[in-house]
Amino acid sequence: METLQATFFLFVFVPLVNPAPPLQQESLQFYEYDADVSMGSLTQQDYEMQSKDIRKDGTNVSLDTSLMLQSDDAQLDVPPTKDTNLPTCLLCVCLSGSVYCEEIDIEAVPPLPKETAYLYARFNKIKRIAASDFADITTLRRIDFSGNRIEEIEDGAFSKLLLLEELSLAENRLVKLPVLPPKLTTFNANQNRIKSRGIKANAFKKLTNLAYLYLGHNALESVPLNLPESLRILHLQYNNITTITDDTFCKSNNTRYIRTRMDEIRMEGNPIVLAKHVNAFSCLRMLPVGTYY
Repeated sequence: METLQATFFLFVFVPLVNPAPPLQQESLQFYEYDADVSMGSLTQQDYEMQSKDIRKDGTNVSLDTSLMLQSDDAQLDVPPTKDTNLPTCLLCVCLSGSVYCEEIDIEAVPPLPKETAYLYARFNKIKRIAASDFADITTLRRIDFSGNRIEEIEDGAFSKLLLLEELSLAENRLVKLPVLPPKLTTFNANQNRIKSRGIKANAFKKLTNLAYLYLGHNALESVPLNLPESLRILHLQYNNITTITDDTFCKSNNTRYIRTRMDEIRMEGNPIVLAKHVNAFSCLRMLPVGTYY
Protein backbone atom coordinates (compact mmCIF):
# COMPACT_ATOMS: atom_id res chain seq x y z
CA MET A 1 0.00 0.00 0.00
CA GLU A 2 2.83 2.39 0.85
CA THR A 3 4.62 1.51 -2.42
CA LEU A 4 1.62 2.43 -4.53
CA GLN A 5 1.29 5.80 -2.86
CA ALA A 6 4.96 6.69 -3.48
CA THR A 7 4.68 5.76 -7.13
CA PHE A 8 1.59 7.84 -7.61
CA PHE A 9 3.25 10.86 -5.99
CA LEU A 10 6.25 10.59 -8.28
CA PHE A 11 4.02 10.30 -11.32
CA VAL A 12 2.23 13.46 -10.41
CA PHE A 13 5.35 15.47 -9.50
CA VAL A 14 7.46 14.88 -12.65
CA PRO A 15 5.04 16.47 -15.19
CA LEU A 16 4.93 19.60 -13.05
CA VAL A 17 8.72 20.17 -13.32
CA ASN A 18 9.35 19.80 -17.10
CA PRO A 19 6.72 22.04 -18.76
CA ALA A 20 7.26 25.78 -18.66
CA PRO A 21 4.97 27.72 -16.35
CA PRO A 22 1.88 29.18 -18.04
CA LEU A 23 3.08 32.76 -17.38
CA GLN A 24 6.36 32.10 -19.16
CA GLN A 25 4.57 30.65 -22.18
CA GLU A 26 2.25 33.63 -22.40
CA SER A 27 5.08 36.11 -22.05
CA LEU A 28 7.01 34.39 -24.84
CA GLN A 29 4.06 34.54 -27.19
CA PHE A 30 3.42 38.18 -26.34
CA TYR A 31 7.06 39.05 -26.98
CA GLU A 32 7.01 37.51 -30.47
CA TYR A 33 3.76 39.28 -31.37
CA ASP A 34 4.99 42.57 -30.00
CA ALA A 35 8.16 42.34 -32.12
CA ASP A 36 6.01 42.12 -35.24
CA VAL A 37 3.89 45.19 -34.57
CA SER A 38 6.24 47.38 -32.57
CA MET A 39 7.56 49.15 -35.72
CA GLY A 40 4.56 51.39 -36.11
CA SER A 41 2.53 50.57 -32.96
CA LEU A 42 -0.21 49.36 -35.28
CA THR A 43 -2.85 46.67 -34.85
CA GLN A 44 -2.22 43.37 -36.56
CA GLN A 45 -4.69 44.26 -39.32
CA ASP A 46 -3.08 47.64 -39.99
CA TYR A 47 0.35 46.09 -40.12
CA GLU A 48 -0.72 43.50 -42.68
CA MET A 49 -2.25 46.22 -44.88
CA GLN A 50 0.85 48.40 -44.60
CA SER A 51 3.25 45.60 -45.51
CA LYS A 52 1.50 44.89 -48.80
CA ASP A 53 3.38 46.11 -51.86
CA ILE A 54 1.90 48.62 -54.23
CA ARG A 55 2.60 47.89 -57.87
CA LYS A 56 3.47 51.09 -59.69
CA ASP A 57 4.82 51.26 -63.22
CA GLY A 58 5.88 47.63 -63.03
CA THR A 59 7.90 48.12 -59.84
CA ASN A 60 6.94 47.00 -56.35
CA VAL A 61 6.98 49.97 -54.02
CA SER A 62 6.03 49.59 -50.39
CA LEU A 63 3.51 51.91 -48.81
CA ASP A 64 6.19 53.41 -46.56
CA THR A 65 8.43 54.16 -49.57
CA SER A 66 5.54 55.65 -51.53
CA LEU A 67 4.68 57.99 -48.68
CA MET A 68 8.30 59.05 -48.32
CA LEU A 69 8.57 59.83 -52.07
CA GLN A 70 5.37 61.85 -51.95
CA SER A 71 6.70 63.79 -48.99
CA ASP A 72 9.98 64.54 -50.80
CA ASP A 73 8.13 65.69 -53.92
CA ALA A 74 5.96 67.98 -51.86
CA GLN A 75 9.03 69.61 -50.33
CA LEU A 76 10.71 70.11 -53.72
CA ASP A 77 7.62 71.81 -55.14
CA VAL A 78 7.74 74.61 -52.57
CA PRO A 79 9.24 77.67 -54.34
CA PRO A 80 11.86 79.73 -52.49
CA THR A 81 10.56 83.04 -51.22
CA LYS A 82 12.31 86.35 -51.70
CA ASP A 83 12.33 86.90 -47.95
CA THR A 84 15.01 84.28 -47.39
CA ASN A 85 18.68 84.46 -48.31
CA LEU A 86 19.03 80.70 -48.62
CA PRO A 87 18.24 80.20 -52.36
CA THR A 88 20.73 82.86 -53.52
CA CYS A 89 23.46 81.62 -51.22
CA LEU A 90 22.96 78.06 -52.46
CA LEU A 91 23.11 79.14 -56.09
CA CYS A 92 25.95 81.58 -55.50
CA VAL A 93 28.74 81.81 -52.95
CA CYS A 94 28.10 84.20 -50.07
CA LEU A 95 31.10 85.10 -47.98
CA SER A 96 31.58 88.00 -45.54
CA GLY A 97 29.43 90.53 -47.39
CA SER A 98 30.50 89.32 -50.85
CA VAL A 99 28.25 87.42 -53.25
CA TYR A 100 29.84 85.50 -56.12
CA CYS A 101 27.40 84.52 -58.89
CA GLU A 102 29.81 83.95 -61.75
CA GLU A 103 29.23 81.68 -64.76
CA ILE A 104 26.00 80.10 -63.49
CA ASP A 105 23.76 81.20 -66.42
CA ILE A 106 21.38 83.32 -64.37
CA GLU A 107 19.11 85.60 -66.43
CA ALA A 108 18.25 88.15 -63.75
CA VAL A 109 19.85 89.70 -60.69
CA PRO A 110 19.16 87.31 -57.78
CA PRO A 111 17.76 88.52 -54.43
CA LEU A 112 20.72 89.63 -52.35
CA PRO A 113 21.36 89.52 -48.61
CA LYS A 114 20.81 92.98 -47.17
CA GLU A 115 24.39 93.24 -45.93
CA THR A 116 25.90 92.64 -49.39
CA ALA A 117 28.81 94.98 -50.15
CA TYR A 118 30.36 93.27 -53.18
CA LEU A 119 28.47 91.58 -56.01
CA TYR A 120 30.26 89.64 -58.72
CA ALA A 121 27.84 88.40 -61.39
CA ARG A 122 30.17 88.08 -64.37
CA PHE A 123 29.63 85.90 -67.44
CA ASN A 124 25.95 85.11 -67.09
CA LYS A 125 22.87 85.73 -69.24
CA ILE A 126 21.43 88.79 -67.53
CA LYS A 127 19.59 91.01 -70.05
CA ARG A 128 18.02 93.68 -67.88
CA ILE A 129 18.66 95.46 -64.60
CA ALA A 130 15.53 96.70 -62.83
CA ALA A 131 15.26 99.50 -60.29
CA SER A 132 13.92 97.00 -57.77
CA ASP A 133 17.06 94.83 -57.96
CA PHE A 134 18.99 97.08 -55.57
CA ALA A 135 16.17 99.05 -53.95
CA ASP A 136 16.85 97.56 -50.49
CA ILE A 137 20.60 96.96 -50.80
CA THR A 138 22.16 100.27 -49.83
CA THR A 139 25.44 98.76 -48.60
CA LEU A 140 26.86 97.91 -52.04
CA ARG A 141 30.36 99.22 -52.77
CA ARG A 142 31.26 97.21 -55.87
CA ILE A 143 29.19 95.64 -58.66
CA ASP A 144 30.59 93.66 -61.58
CA PHE A 145 28.25 92.64 -64.43
CA SER A 146 30.97 92.05 -67.02
CA GLY A 147 30.25 89.53 -69.76
CA ASN A 148 26.46 89.46 -69.65
CA ARG A 149 23.81 90.38 -72.24
CA ILE A 150 22.52 93.55 -70.65
CA GLU A 151 20.58 95.73 -73.10
CA GLU A 152 18.52 97.83 -70.70
CA ILE A 153 19.06 99.41 -67.31
CA GLU A 154 15.93 100.82 -65.77
CA ASP A 155 15.97 104.46 -64.68
CA GLY A 156 17.06 104.79 -61.08
CA ALA A 157 18.55 101.31 -60.86
CA PHE A 158 21.69 102.68 -59.15
CA SER A 159 20.26 105.89 -57.69
CA LYS A 160 20.04 104.61 -54.10
CA LEU A 161 23.54 103.13 -54.05
CA LEU A 162 25.18 106.07 -52.33
CA LEU A 163 28.16 103.97 -51.20
CA LEU A 164 28.90 102.41 -54.60
CA GLU A 165 32.48 103.09 -55.70
CA GLU A 166 33.11 100.61 -58.50
CA LEU A 167 30.74 99.59 -61.29
CA SER A 168 31.58 97.40 -64.28
CA LEU A 169 29.18 96.92 -67.19
CA ALA A 170 31.87 95.81 -69.63
CA GLU A 171 31.15 93.34 -72.45
CA ASN A 172 27.40 93.83 -72.65
CA ARG A 173 24.96 95.23 -75.23
CA LEU A 174 24.25 98.69 -73.88
CA VAL A 175 23.51 101.56 -76.27
CA LYS A 176 23.22 104.22 -73.56
CA LEU A 177 24.51 104.83 -70.05
CA PRO A 178 22.35 104.85 -66.93
CA VAL A 179 22.40 107.59 -64.31
CA LEU A 180 25.45 106.84 -62.20
CA PRO A 181 25.72 107.07 -58.40
CA PRO A 182 27.66 110.09 -57.07
CA LYS A 183 30.56 108.38 -55.28
CA LEU A 184 31.87 106.28 -58.15
CA THR A 185 35.65 106.10 -58.44
CA THR A 186 35.76 103.50 -61.25
CA PHE A 187 33.33 102.98 -64.12
CA ASN A 188 33.93 100.40 -66.85
CA ALA A 189 31.69 100.22 -69.92
CA ASN A 190 34.22 98.81 -72.38
CA GLN A 191 32.96 96.69 -75.27
CA ASN A 192 29.35 97.76 -75.54
CA ARG A 193 27.40 99.51 -78.33
CA ILE A 194 27.27 102.97 -76.81
CA LYS A 195 27.00 105.98 -79.10
CA SER A 196 27.54 109.60 -78.13
CA ARG A 197 23.82 110.30 -78.06
CA GLY A 198 23.53 107.58 -75.42
CA ILE A 199 25.58 109.67 -72.94
CA LYS A 200 23.95 112.73 -71.41
CA ALA A 201 25.91 115.99 -71.47
CA ASN A 202 26.32 116.06 -67.69
CA ALA A 203 26.62 112.30 -67.16
CA PHE A 204 30.04 112.63 -65.49
CA LYS A 205 30.07 116.26 -64.36
CA LYS A 206 28.97 115.64 -60.76
CA LEU A 207 31.08 112.53 -60.26
CA THR A 208 33.79 114.36 -58.36
CA ASN A 209 35.48 111.13 -57.18
CA LEU A 210 35.64 109.45 -60.58
CA ALA A 211 39.27 108.53 -61.32
CA TYR A 212 39.03 105.66 -63.83
CA LEU A 213 36.70 105.82 -66.84
CA TYR A 214 36.74 103.04 -69.45
CA LEU A 215 34.66 103.52 -72.62
CA GLY A 216 36.82 101.69 -75.16
CA HIS A 217 35.47 99.51 -77.96
CA ASN A 218 32.13 101.27 -78.35
CA ALA A 219 30.61 103.47 -81.07
CA LEU A 220 31.28 106.97 -79.71
CA GLU A 221 31.58 109.77 -82.28
CA SER A 222 33.02 112.29 -79.82
CA VAL A 223 34.66 112.53 -76.42
CA PRO A 224 32.08 112.84 -73.60
CA LEU A 225 31.56 116.38 -72.32
CA ASN A 226 32.21 117.80 -68.86
CA LEU A 227 34.75 115.27 -67.69
CA PRO A 228 35.48 115.73 -63.96
CA GLU A 229 38.80 117.10 -62.69
CA SER A 230 39.30 113.93 -60.66
CA LEU A 231 39.98 111.76 -63.75
CA ARG A 232 43.34 109.98 -63.88
CA ILE A 233 42.73 107.31 -66.55
CA LEU A 234 40.49 107.75 -69.62
CA HIS A 235 40.14 104.97 -72.21
CA LEU A 236 38.41 105.83 -75.50
CA GLN A 237 40.26 103.48 -77.86
CA TYR A 238 38.53 101.84 -80.82
CA ASN A 239 35.51 104.09 -81.15
CA ASN A 240 34.43 106.30 -84.06
CA ILE A 241 35.74 109.61 -82.71
CA THR A 242 36.49 111.99 -85.56
CA THR A 243 37.00 115.33 -83.84
CA ILE A 244 37.82 117.07 -80.55
CA THR A 245 37.80 120.74 -79.49
CA ASP A 246 40.06 122.93 -77.40
CA ASP A 247 37.58 122.53 -74.54
CA THR A 248 37.41 118.74 -74.64
CA PHE A 249 40.20 118.32 -72.09
CA CYS A 250 41.32 121.89 -71.47
CA LYS A 251 39.84 125.36 -71.07
CA SER A 252 40.24 127.55 -74.11
CA ASN A 253 39.66 130.71 -72.08
CA ASN A 254 42.38 129.87 -69.54
CA THR A 255 45.82 129.28 -70.99
CA ARG A 256 47.31 128.58 -67.55
CA TYR A 257 44.95 125.76 -66.74
CA ILE A 258 46.59 122.32 -66.31
CA ARG A 259 44.94 118.97 -65.67
CA THR A 260 47.27 117.82 -62.95
CA ARG A 261 45.61 114.48 -62.20
CA MET A 262 45.26 113.10 -65.72
CA ASP A 263 47.87 110.38 -66.26
CA GLU A 264 46.63 108.49 -69.32
CA ILE A 265 44.33 109.00 -72.30
CA ARG A 266 43.99 106.26 -74.89
CA MET A 267 42.50 107.14 -78.28
CA GLU A 268 44.12 104.66 -80.64
CA GLY A 269 41.85 102.91 -83.11
CA ASN A 270 39.79 106.02 -83.82
CA PRO A 271 39.64 107.75 -87.22
CA ILE A 272 40.82 111.07 -85.75
CA VAL A 273 44.32 112.39 -86.50
CA LEU A 274 45.49 113.87 -83.22
CA ALA A 275 48.21 116.07 -84.74
CA LYS A 276 45.51 118.32 -86.20
CA HIS A 277 44.30 119.24 -82.71
CA VAL A 278 47.45 120.27 -80.89
CA ASN A 279 45.78 122.98 -78.82
CA ALA A 280 43.34 120.42 -77.41
CA PHE A 281 46.17 118.86 -75.38
CA SER A 282 47.94 121.98 -74.14
CA CYS A 283 46.80 121.46 -70.55
CA LEU A 284 47.86 117.81 -70.37
CA ARG A 285 51.12 116.59 -68.88
CA MET A 286 51.23 113.72 -71.41
CA LEU A 287 49.90 113.45 -74.95
CA PRO A 288 47.11 110.93 -75.60
CA VAL A 289 47.94 107.58 -77.15
CA GLY A 290 46.68 107.53 -80.73
CA THR A 291 47.35 108.39 -84.37
CA TYR A 292 49.25 111.63 -85.05
CA TYR A 293 49.87 111.40 -88.81
